[in-house]
Amino acid sequence: MNIAVIYGGRSGEHEVSLISAAAIANGINRENKVILIGITKEGKWYLQDDSEYERICKDTKAVLSIKEDESKAVSIVPAGKKHAFVVGGKPLDIDVVFPALHGTYGEDGTIQGLFEMADIPYVGCTHLSSAITMDKEKTKMIWQSVGLPVVPYVCIKRSVILDSIVYDAVIEETEKELGYPMFVKPCCAGSSNGASKAKNRKELGYAIMEAFNWDDKILVEKSLDNAREIECSVTGNSVTFPADSDDEAVVAYIPGEIVPNHDFYDFDAKYNDPDGANLLIPAELTENDLEKIRKTACAAYKVLDATGLSRVDFFIDKNTKQVYLNEINTMPGFTPISMFPKMCDAAGLKFEPLVDLLIKEAVARYEAKQKLSTSR
Repeated sequence: MNIAVIYGGRSGEHEVSLISAAAIANGINRENKVILIGITKEGKWYLQDDSEYERICKDTKAVLSIKEDESKAVSIVPAGKKHAFVVGGKPLDIDVVFPALHGTYGEDGTIQGLFEMADIPYVGCTHLSSAITMDKEKTKMIWQSVGLPVVPYVCIKRSVILDSIVYDAVIEETEKELGYPMFVKPCCAGSSNGASKAKNRKELGYAIMEAFNWDDKILVEKSLDNAREIECSVTGNSVTFPADSDDEAVVAYIPGEIVPNHDFYDFDAKYNDPDGANLLIPAELTENDLEKIRKTACAAYKVLDATGLSRVDFFIDKNTKQVYLNEINTMPGFTPISMFPKMCDAAGLKFEPLVDLLIKEAVARYEAKQKLSTSR
């Protein structure tokens, strides 16, 4: 099988993608052919030399790079199927795509829609579920609609800050409803980009402006005192998986716990500081509570029509023991310190079999969709 690993991208998580993609490419069974396609921060696509794949295979700590060679610029042909990717006028032979892309233009449904138009199998959530889950407000609204618990929040749109009278009223109402401290984050950004903690009105103003650098909608959330951060990996096809398909069954793995050594689990703690957090797998919870997390993770995954994989994140209030859904990541990190593969590993699903499972699920979902009617 020929597998294209696409990485980089126009995102604040570009550098994280270079690390995740290297691990994924290394994790693909050597019986398959791996084709590397790098996307620059400007959004240009380039086919990479085979030597780049050989380099990262020889050094498991190596990070992928992107060589910009105009003779190897990639274009895409709608409905091209396995020959949808074209370089220098010649089609590449690709059976399935693994988009190792995080955040904007990678995890938000845009590239998934492109793969749908190209009519080629791809790993991960569909364009619809990717778009919904990237928007934290819409995700919370859907979870709330089926009675799943979320952290109290207020959504502020950019139009609000353009009118000082409206802005002041919204801030006062937000303070009354949530109280300090608060967390402020963009609605549609990942890896804690643009996220801040505000302990007073002055800090809230700075946090709001920072978040609006990343998105036109932001969330202001109630800060839970001494909250525990719990995460759970989920794989499978929540929409149509047949009873006899192990590849597509929805499975929640052993939940883990993040114990940040920073004020909160920010970008630096996740990716830059090796001591930024302690990762506990399994989370230090009773078996009943671990099972509750797994069941809630599956419910959160299914109601969003998620497929492929996701990491579902929770908060547990240490005082009340109340469990809250925080957010869902449809292409979580695959770096050496990332929680998603670590939690799968703790449940017995090692890295290479995990990558293989995701690829098989992508092909199975694609084959099932080909049986549907699209015209008369």
